[in-house]
Amino acid sequence: MILFKTLALFIVTAIAEIVGCYLPYLWLKKQGPLWLLPIAAASLALFVWLLTLHPTNSGRVYAAYGGVYVAVALVWLRQVDGAALTAWDVTGVAVTLLGMGIIVWGGWQA
Repeated sequence: MILFKTLALFIVTAIAEIVGCYLPYLWLKKQGPLWLLPIAAASLALFVWLLTLHPTNSGRVYAAYGGVYVAVALVWLRQVDGAALTAWDVTGVAVTLLGMGIIVWGGWQA
């Protein structure tokens, strides 16, 4: 159960980070409205707060989070940007998630 809660927390954290970076991109590159910036700042603050909710060493949390972030970013690429995923994308995220799994498994063993 803790694995699923942690994974869900990582996914929400990744979404908060991506939204916090995507909204300024819309403002800068796509002539989005200025009101996107306070929402982006709030989203990035949420992202930072969510990272503090994990009960283990921060370095290991950040390393494991990175794998989830890559996977969520590719889902964002497909769903929000509408870009097709390549075999390289899928292979890369698989390798990244494998690395994350090794970090998490090793952390539980330590």
